[in-house]
Parts: sequence; structure tokens; C-alpha cells
Amino acid sequence: MSVAKVIELNASSATSMEDAVKHGLKKCAESVKNIKGAWVNEIKVVTDGSGNVQEWRVNLRVSFVVD
Repeated sequence: MSVAKVIELNASSATSMEDAVKHGLKKCAESVKNIKGAWVNEIKVVTDGSGNVQEWRVNLRVSFVVD
């Protein structure tokens, strides 16, 4: 029998939402092993005064199997 755990993290990127997700998962994988999946819980953007997107921010829930 295996046990899975879920952690929540935030990541950001000036490029895209997808890049923010990739960056967050890559950083998470530095200390968490056996990552099995993730889902985007929330998406936010930071804009300038004209409404242009300056930064994408995502809230991720990452699931992994505990050894």
C-alpha cells in the first residue's frame, strides 16, 4: 500500500502561465521526490497601468508518493 501527500506552492513567471507551472514543478522536484501530478488551483496576473500582463502567478497543488 502506498501513501500520497499533497503540498501547495506558488510560482511565477514573466513569460506565461505554463512557464510558471514548469518553474514551480522544477523547483519543487529539487526537494520532493516521486511527484505524480499537480493541478493548478488558482491563476493570477500582475498588470501595469495599461492592463498589460507583467507577471503570471499560479497556485499549485502537487501530489507525490511517500516512501
